Amino acid sequence: MAAATEERREVRAEAKWVRSSPRKARLVVDHIRGRTVPEARTVLAFSQRAVAREVEKVLRSAVANAEANHGLVGDDLVVVSVYVDEGPTIKRWRARARGRVARIKKRTCHITVKLAESPKARPRRPEPAAEEQPKRAPRRAPAAKKKTTTTRKKKEATA
Repeated sequence: MAAATEERREVRAEAKWVRSSPRKARLVVDHIRGRTVPEARTVLAFSQRAVAREVEKVLRSAVANAEANHGLVGDDLVVVSVYVDEGPTIKRWRARARGRVARIKKRTCHITVKLAESPKARPRRPEPAAEEQPKRAPRRAPAAKKKTTTTRKKKEATA
């Protein structure tokens, strides 16, 4: 029974202050929710929207976190949840007719991707202990080059 209740490791990555409106970003992230990492990468690669590149960066970061920090295999992960929160809005002004102004809202968003192991994942790579890591061989000094006594006059004489 203990094996069935084993918790899945969740890994997350977040990109803050992405210069895209949250509404546009949510249209992209809705396509990758619940998919495996290779499927999500394919969907994002063929997406026409510019914010898909930013979402792909966050997905790559989450996979790198999983591999480096938890020893998981990147292709065995599933996008458990991905969401877009609203960030601060940058306010700008644009001149209009008769001395008036129009407000321009430059919206930003925060993109969060959470990955977890798929139920049918391969076994994890064993994390090497500190003693098991191979020691590097000491660096050797570069071999001394043989000095040649070629002078300008000898070069001119042979030419």
